[in-house]
Amino acid sequence: MPSMTFDPTFTAKLAAAADRLTYLLDQFHQPRVLVIGDLCLDEFLTGQVERLSREAPVLIIRHEHTRQVAGGGANAVYNLAKLGAQVKAAGIVGKDEQGKALRHIFETAGINTEGMLLDGDRPTVTKTRISGHARQSVTQQIVRVDRKSDELPSQVLQEQLADYIQQNLSQVDAVVCSDYGDGTLSAPVIAAALSHPLSVVDAQKQLQRYQGATIFTPNLPEAEQAVGYPLGDGTDLALICQGGKDLIQATQAQQILITRGGEGMSLIHCDGSAHHIPAFNRTDVFDVTGAGDTVVAALTLGLILGASPWEAAVLGNLAASIVVRQFGTSTTSPTEMKAALHLLLEELGEA
Repeated sequence: MPSMTFDPTFTAKLAAAADRLTYLLDQFHQPRVLVIGDLCLDEFLTGQVERLSREAPVLIIRHEHTRQVAGGGANAVYNLAKLGAQVKAAGIVGKDEQGKALRHIFETAGINTEGMLLDGDRPTVTKTRISGHARQSVTQQIVRVDRKSDELPSQVLQEQLADYIQQNLSQVDAVVCSDYGDGTLSAPVIAAALSHPLSVVDAQKQLQRYQGATIFTPNLPEAEQAVGYPLGDGTDLALICQGGKDLIQATQAQQILITRGGEGMSLIHCDGSAHHIPAFNRTDVFDVTGAGDTVVAALTLGLILGASPWEAAVLGNLAASIVVRQFGTSTTSPTEMKAALHLLLEELGEA
C-alpha cells in the first residue's frame, strides 16, 4: 500500500472532523432526494473470443453473460439509494426493454419511479459495451454501441415532467439535476427543479442554464468549457480558484466544487474563499466511470444533514475514492465509507 502524505493542516482538520463525519454517515438513511436526470442504461456484454469470422475481418465472440446497471443520470439515482437515501427518480425513458430494465433496477433498490415518464418516440438512452477475452487472458472492451435520439422530448412531456417536479418539491430535502446532455433537462424542467432551496447541479455543459443553483460539481474539463479558458492539469490551485470564481459569477451559485481527478477537488465559495481537498486513493485507480455521480450523491446527503460544504465535499471525496478502485459503474455504502475513513486516518497516523 503506497504511503499517503497530506498537508499537516488538512490532516489535522480531517482527524478533528472524524467523529462528525461518522455521525453524518450514520444519518444517510434520513434524507429525501428528488433526482432529475438523463436516465441511461449501461449494458456490459462479455464473451470468449473463438475465432475470426469468414464473413468479415472481425472477431466472433461466444456470449457468456450480460450485466445491466444504471448509467448516466440514473447512476446518480442509484448511488443515492445505495447510500441509504429515500430517492425519487424523475426523467424520460423509451417504451422499450431497456426502459423496463432500468425501472426494474430502480424498483429493486427501493427507488420511487413514478416520475419516470414514457416516450414512445425516443429510445431509452443505452450504452452497450461489448468485451471479449481469450482463454486465460484479461477481458478487454472491443466496441461500444449507443442507442439514443438527438430529438428533444415533446413539449407535452417536458411540461408533464416539470409538473411532476413542482408537485414533489415539498416532499424532498434536495433536488439533484444530473444533466448528461440527452435532452431531459429542458428549460421548464430546470425552472421547476431550481424552485427548491437546495439544488445540486452536475451538468456536462451549459452550466449557465442553471442560474442560482446552490452548488455545481463540474470536473476539470467541464469547468474549462464553462469558463472558456484552460485550467491546466489540476495542480495550479490559483488558476483553479480563478476558474471557480468566474463560474460563480456566471451561474450565481453559492459554491462550485471542481473535481480534479487524481489531484482531488477544490471547493470555491461565493465569498471567494476556497478549500482544496486531496485525493484519498490508497491504491491505483482502476476506473473513474460514474465517480462524479458518487461524489454528487454523498455531497448532497451531507448538505441535507447540515454538514458544512467542506464536510460534504470530504464525504463526496471519500465515496469517490472507493468506487474508482472498482471496474465499471459502481456504488458504495455508509459502512464502506466509515471503514475507508478509519483506514485513511490510521495510515495518516491520526486514528
